[in-house]
Amino acid sequence: MIEIGDGLAIPDEEVSFVTSRSGGPGGQNVNKLETRVTLRFDLAASPSLTDEQKSRLQERLATRVTRAGILQVTSQKHRTQADNREAAVARFAELLREGLHEEAPRKKTRTPKAAKRRRIEAKRRRGLQKKARTGRIEVE
Repeated sequence: MIEIGDGLAIPDEEVSFVTSRSGGPGGQNVNKLETRVTLRFDLAASPSLTDEQKSRLQERLATRVTRAGILQVTSQKHRTQADNREAAVARFAELLREGLHEEAPRKKTRTPKAAKRRRIEAKRRRGLQKKARTGRIEVE
């Protein structure tokens, strides 16, 4: 069970792992061991998510979801397959958490009158300073 948060968990059966040869650290091992791990999650067919959640994730994680609706997360940071598997699961959970997070609607605000007044006064002072450079006017 992969815990996502807010009472949402993805069963292990919905996730599959594919291994392949990895670049990066590993020395001679890198040429003979499959340490890169790709986590695959069928977003479109998942019974754990509602249709609304699926569409939100499809939209927000569009670059990671294939045309077939499969979300892929790859990890090759570590030298061992087990560590890369853990890293991929952690990143998967983080991506789902971020993708499902609802932002609070923005509240409209107005610029305070005092701030407007200060801005206009500063502009007026800058204009007077520039005029003073020509020698026609004295600066306050």
